[in-house]
Amino acid sequence: MISDLLSGRIDAAVRGTLSSNHTLRILKEQSGVSKLERVVLLETADSRRFFLGPVGIDEGWTIPEKISLIEKVRPLCRKFGFFEKVTVLSGGRLDDAGRHPAVDRSLADAELVARLTGGVHRGILIEEAVNDSGFILAPDGITGNLIFRTLLFLGNGHSHGAPALNIGKIFVDTSRVNPDYLNALNLADNLIELSFF
Repeated sequence: MISDLLSGRIDAAVRGTLSSNHTLRILKEQSGVSKLERVVLLETADSRRFFLGPVGIDEGWTIPEKISLIEKVRPLCRKFGFFEKVTVLSGGRLDDAGRHPAVDRSLADAELVARLTGGVHRGILIEEAVNDSGFILAPDGITGNLIFRTLLFLGNGHSHGAPALNIGKIFVDTSRVNPDYLNALNLADNLIELSFF
């Protein structure tokens, strides 16, 4: 599947039930990237849609990685008609500085990323971000994955798949525990129609 995608024999690919670790490793190797940059299209139970990233546990750990993800997702937000505002989340409220060194680092990193990208640092207030942001940047990939899983599996939300933004081809990642891949197939089809890559 990956060889067919990268050679242009197919227009898009959806991971489906294939092993995440194995498939994504091959995708990275054959695409020539050391890390994937994925964002997931999420929908809340009350039908608010937004992109969230990073969602891979090994993604979005450095400031350059966060900035790169924001730069790549902005055109996607425009093409989908989403809000262009980017919310940068951190590990606490803005007035939580001094409570723990990890919180301080998270607040400082988020503030810097927001300043360098024109985003808005909202601390930990994701509930505000969903009202006016097309993209919500989690503090790191573990947090992004937890937000994704909480919304999808506990909050009656929906995932429409997670496109990789840095391989120049349409590859939509999915969660194996979600048995319905129709949303991911629709997202891949929309990306083809929008000529995203």
